[in-house]
Amino acid sequence: MNILFLAGVSVSAICLAALNAAAGQDQPLPSSQTEHESPFACNAFALSPEVRKRHFEELGPALLKLTKSKRELPDGYKFELPADNKTYQLLTEWAFQERLCCPFFDIDLRFDRENGPLWLRLTGRPGTKDFIK
Repeated sequence: MNILFLAGVSVSAICLAALNAAAGQDQPLPSSQTEHESPFACNAFALSPEVRKRHFEELGPALLKLTKSKRELPDGYKFELPADNKTYQLLTEWAFQERLCCPFFDIDLRFDRENGPLWLRLTGRPGTKDFIK
């Protein structure tokens, strides 16, 4: 009796796996990005009035002045910045806020080895590069 029960459970599991595979459900979703895709638009109101003012009137302009170079990428741009503590603090504050108002960006911050520069990389799905322009 136990052998028949185990055989039945095994057959059920195999059938369920086959049904899931046929329905495409055996592949895990890569991330929450597949659930919702935000439009290419800055939602400045995702930031409080005080944060919004600092983000657009102080942080953004300060980081633009600090930018040493800009490199075009297939899906966006990367910006070279000084690798000092003050710039890093400004950049991380900006990046945290930017992901709230522009959630379609992939934002990477990177230090190159051997005391190299700090890089801000803004990329994303098709259309992101045109939005940045």
